[in-house]
Amino acid sequence: MLLAILALLGYLSYEIISPFLVPIAWAIVFAVVFYPVYAFISRYIKVKSISSSITVLLILVVIIAPITYMSSLLIDELQKVGDYTNNGGLDFVSDLFGKMKASPHFEKISSFIGEGNMPTADQITDNMKKIGKVLAENLSIRITNIIFAAINFLFMLFTIFFLFKDGPGFLTKVKDYMPFSEEQKNRLATQMKDMIVSTVYGGVVVAIIQGLLGGIAFYVIDITSPVLWGVAMSVMSFVPLLGTLSIWGPASIYLIIQGDYMHGIGLVLFGTFAISMVDNILKPLIIGSRTKMPTIIIFFSVLGGIKAFGIIGLIMGPLIMAVFISVFEIIRHIEDEIPVKREDSKKDEL
Repeated sequence: MLLAILALLGYLSYEIISPFLVPIAWAIVFAVVFYPVYAFISRYIKVKSISSSITVLLILVVIIAPITYMSSLLIDELQKVGDYTNNGGLDFVSDLFGKMKASPHFEKISSFIGEGNMPTADQITDNMKKIGKVLAENLSIRITNIIFAAINFLFMLFTIFFLFKDGPGFLTKVKDYMPFSEEQKNRLATQMKDMIVSTVYGGVVVAIIQGLLGGIAFYVIDITSPVLWGVAMSVMSFVPLLGTLSIWGPASIYLIIQGDYMHGIGLVLFGTFAISMVDNILKPLIIGSRTKMPTIIIFFSVLGGIKAFGIIGLIMGPLIMAVFISVFEIIRHIEDEIPVKREDSKKDEL
């Protein structure tokens, strides 16, 4: 009976809180990322409300304002892409295929892939038109969307403030309910911290910097929609093996095929020695010797997170997976310790 009542109350609680899950999720992400900043401010300003307010203002200035501006540019570019594809702007695909077939390297490439397996210009054009139609239909700005986004934004700021102000006390209460010893709780906290730093800070910071560098490069060489391509590089930076190369590589090939050798070769050099090297330089500095998730788990947690939660899943997916792995490690250690304790008790009895 008690379990049934608990399940019913849990379901009703979820129904109450479900309309606000998106702003709460964003608030959790920002609170986790900026908690070190809040802790630093709290050393000098002992009043929690003031420290929380200052940190929220810093988030507004440093993160949310640029993201809002970049999001408006991204939406504008996506709308232009949708209009462009729907208004017959894809003739360049046929021209590009004609130049590719005229290239002396085309026969070698088609022999490896198989000419029957290579997509035709008409197939690519039709698929791009479908994408453009979807973009044009779904990115139309409505006043209801703006109001809804503004309300969620206010809820998010409100939640961030209280997560900073009351978060440590709430986490202490959660720890009290956990069925672990103090040593295991401390180990769990350390593992979660290491996982979060290596996954969120290591992955997201590198992705943002790579996307920013890629977007600037595309803007300098005058490639259309640099913000869109920069965001695409940020997302692809999480994908093992392919990474940002999957974006700037084809762009370089396109420029070279078009005869723009200077920009094409320049993009190859910049992508190789600037964009791609960020991953090799920054990640070791940020992660250090901390525990980190395997790359394949990060990859699937990012894709699964995006599918489950939308764009916020880019961060929430790895974050949830990091917490799960940390709890699993604690449980595994508990199971390893039980036989040892039993052996010790038998020795004491003897």
